[in-house]
Amino acid sequence: MGPLGLPELVIILVIVILIFGANRLPELGKGIGKGIRNFKDASKNDGADTDA
Repeated sequence: MGPLGLPELVIILVIVILIFGANRLPELGKGIGKGIRNFKDASKNDGADTDA
C-alpha cells in the first residue's frame, strides 16, 4: 500500500461529503483540529509531569 495520491484524496473527500454533508464539514474540521491540538499539548505536558 503506497502513499495517497491526488485521485485517492479526491475519492475520500467525496465520500466524506456524502456521509456528513457539506454543511457539517467546517464543524468536523474544527473538531479534528481541536483533537490534534489537545493530543499535542498532552504529549508535551506528559514529559514535564514525570519530573515532579
